[in-house]
Amino acid sequence: MRFSVAAVLAVASTRIGVSALTWGTTDYLFVFGDSYTTTGFNISAGVNSPTPGFTSSNGPNWVQYLGDTYNVTNTKIFNLAYGGAVTDNKLVTPYLPTVLSLVDQVAQFVKYLSSKPTGAKWSSSNSLFAIWIGINDNNVTQSGFHNTIMNDYFKQVETLYDHGTSFLFLNVPPIDRTPLFIEQGPAATAAVKASLADYNKQLSQRVALFKATHSGLGQVILFDAAAVFNSLLDNAATLGFVNSTGYVEAYENGTPSTTTQIAPYAPVSNYFWLNTLHPLFTVHNILAHAISTKLSGF
Repeated sequence: MRFSVAAVLAVASTRIGVSALTWGTTDYLFVFGDSYTTTGFNISAGVNSPTPGFTSSNGPNWVQYLGDTYNVTNTKIFNLAYGGAVTDNKLVTPYLPTVLSLVDQVAQFVKYLSSKPTGAKWSSSNSLFAIWIGINDNNVTQSGFHNTIMNDYFKQVETLYDHGTSFLFLNVPPIDRTPLFIEQGPAATAAVKASLADYNKQLSQRVALFKATHSGLGQVILFDAAAVFNSLLDNAATLGFVNSTGYVEAYENGTPSTTTQIAPYAPVSNYFWLNTLHPLFTVHNILAHAISTKLSGF
């Protein structure tokens, strides 16, 4: 794969706030999100419980790359994300009733981590809260509905603000360009694209309002994941992706290794999408590098 990380860094994020915390001084990272983020960690089993490592990327995801490849200060990560998560199960019905929403994940943080137990002796000055949610909330194009979601989203942020001061927000990537919606035709992709534009605009406005109305904030970043994805997809052929609009059914449920090849197809690592909705680990690697770079102040 001919990836050029530098090519996407210029459009990677929007910095908002004071750069009091950098990636090099982040000792603890608390993460909330959905299938793009989860690693299967179960905080209810204890802060030192093993992480199964389940991801939707057929390999490491962006959180794991941050914790391993781009970890410069032995940052300890608590990943509370859950596959299929929405912001609030009362607003959008998840695919299973057992799915832990952002509301549930923040409640878990409060229950198990806010007391700073042994194994997680964090402080507000050395900790970062990262939230990547919204993919599963974008089934409508109603601006009013997104406003309702944002109200609930930032209630959770307020709860976290009671404990910490540095935040990383990621906007929703262009899921209109996933095979799931491409297969449904132009009308479907146009509707989802419009929904995403409204959602991401409202998220940007809420992050700016949060920064303007809260004192003592450290580093607060709104990372433009959508721009990274669009840059990669727009330049897919140049970067070495053999297919950026579809996926291989033989690979969609995962492969034995990250280098698996099933004839007559190219190796799984050469594709952008593992299945109808989820990007492969190669995309997550680039995303993590861009995030770590931006968190470092570059």
